[in-house]
Amino acid sequence: MKITHTRKSPTNSLLEINAEAAELERIKAHVLRKHFSDVKVPGFRAGKAPAHLIEKSLNQQLFFDEFMEHALNELYRKAVDQEKLRPIGQPKIELKKFVPYTTLEFTAAQDVVGQVELPNYKTIKLAKPKVMITAEDVNDVLKSLRSRAAERKAVDRAAKDGDEVVIDFAGKDGAAQPVQGSDGKDYPLILGSKSFIPGFEDNIVGMKTGGSKEFDVVFPKDYGVAALQAKKVTFSVIAKKISELVEPKLDDAFAAKVGPFKSVAELKADVKKQLTVERQRQADRDYESELVKKIAEKSKVEIPEVLIEDQLERSKTEEKRNLMYQGQTWEDHLKQEGVTEKEHRERHRPDATERVKAGLVLSEISEQEGLDVTPEELDAQIAILKAQYQDPSMQTELDKPENRQDIASRILTEKTLAKLVGYASK
Repeated sequence: MKITHTRKSPTNSLLEINAEAAELERIKAHVLRKHFSDVKVPGFRAGKAPAHLIEKSLNQQLFFDEFMEHALNELYRKAVDQEKLRPIGQPKIELKKFVPYTTLEFTAAQDVVGQVELPNYKTIKLAKPKVMITAEDVNDVLKSLRSRAAERKAVDRAAKDGDEVVIDFAGKDGAAQPVQGSDGKDYPLILGSKSFIPGFEDNIVGMKTGGSKEFDVVFPKDYGVAALQAKKVTFSVIAKKISELVEPKLDDAFAAKVGPFKSVAELKADVKKQLTVERQRQADRDYESELVKKIAEKSKVEIPEVLIEDQLERSKTEEKRNLMYQGQTWEDHLKQEGVTEKEHRERHRPDATERVKAGLVLSEISEQEGLDVTPEELDAQIAILKAQYQDPSMQTELDKPENRQDIASRILTEKTLAKLVGYASK
């Protein structure tokens, strides 16, 4: 097989492939053998007829199509391996010449991962953060537990800090138009919780059951929704119910009520343990992300544009799913952000590029380290995942080739990260 490889760009290759007659004859024989048992030739037992008679008995168009599919796939894969390419997506195949079954010439245009230049990542150091759980951290959790277990007693007086006030509220802009996402019905707001934008709760203090109030609040400059940053919104609020929260005493009886604890000391010890595990897990994730970011910043990667576009599309799909759970449409979200679809996409392009680059860097490191995932490791991980799902359909999903590949990729990423952490934390 003769291969001519031309780089159309750092991330696009053109392969010109010219197969030899011997290769085509071998492929033809392989395809033909698949039909030995299902083609009946008069005068011969099943599977015993000569190949040329079996070929004559076949539908010639179907046999040709099957041969071409097999030949193009096999020859293309060999060319990719020989040229050490890392293809992205499916190639664009163009048939140039075919003489049955002695000559086959075709081209394959293919997006590929460009050159990846890594720094000496083994020398990059990063101190591991220490997780510290203070008495205040534990007390905050205990306070939250007591708040959730608090008895609510309706009161006929002005609301004050610490009360729960059930409110209806709606916000309008300077043109008296409703502001998307600034309304609610029967919302239980605990005054002093600081769960609303600054200034909102302060205006609820002093309201009485059945009372209404209108006031202005300016959203913070760094508010999560760009369209509302530093924006003045006029809120109309109705206080429907005011309740005093009577929290249970923090004693051994309370500890026994919230879990299998004999004393407050046991409860505190368990809270501290759980906080330590959670914060350590988050600290490890943050540490790994920071380490990969440091290595990626020192790396040079030629990134195929198609990978960035794919990442943007995946991020958009995930964002749409989250909005759906919040009861908000994609169109309303764009309107709230004050951007067009294109502007929204371009705003997220730098992050998408960074994520793709980090993934390619990790892939290159795993290859240089000679890391892989054995069938036994993959089967063991899938068995663990299956044990977490009782739904048979979910268990079946895990066995699908694409999902097995995804799980294998995650295992390989974890192995690569473990290597990097080992180098960086020595």
